Amino acid sequence: MEYNYFVANRRKEMGVTDRIASHFVKPEKLHTERLLLRAMSVKDVDDMFEYACLPLVTRYLLWAPHESPSYTKHYLKRVVTAYRKGEFFDWGVELLSEKKFIGTCGIAAVDIANNRAEIGYVFNPKYWNCGYASEAVGEVIRYCFEVLDFNRVEARYMLGNDASRRVMEKCGMNFEGVTRGAIFVKDGYCDVGVCAVLASDYRQRRHII
Repeated sequence: MEYNYFVANRRKEMGVTDRIASHFVKPEKLHTERLLLRAMSVKDVDDMFEYACLPLVTRYLLWAPHESPSYTKHYLKRVVTAYRKGEFFDWGVELLSEKKFIGTCGIAAVDIANNRAEIGYVFNPKYWNCGYASEAVGEVIRYCFEVLDFNRVEARYMLGNDASRRVMEKCGMNFEGVTRGAIFVKDGYCDVGVCAVLASDYRQRRHII
């Protein structure tokens, strides 16, 4: 998701209903074994800038590296405002053992008519290959099915970003294929892979009737 993409009617553009938006006015804290998923705040500026300024992080994302801590601070201020309006659906991810903000994870898009959500995530590369991304994504998937009652949760990745696909599959998503030239990013068209999981798959895996 583009970091500077905030407009007054974003909630309307995403087709988000009050039923969903109400959960993010004051985002519920979600706990996993090693992580806390919580609302972001301006206090997270240094930790976020630490990774958001890196070309390595944004290589397969829609947004460019942050130019300065002040840019990150401005972004976080807009996030806080967007939460209040029910227009932002990401959690900040805090590593409990270090009390450190290491990334974000949440809902990037919603298709209300078809009861479908798309999730996205970004993490500090210092914490890659530790299982934190799959731990956070797995918890967001749980929330999407058990609390928000979606029928389908999907995630997309630019071809070449195999690590992101592995996170999706580790969380029970099935690879469904590639849409060629699906998006124009930075300086060219990119092929996009899609992985998804259905509520029925999730219930079966969790032995939920």
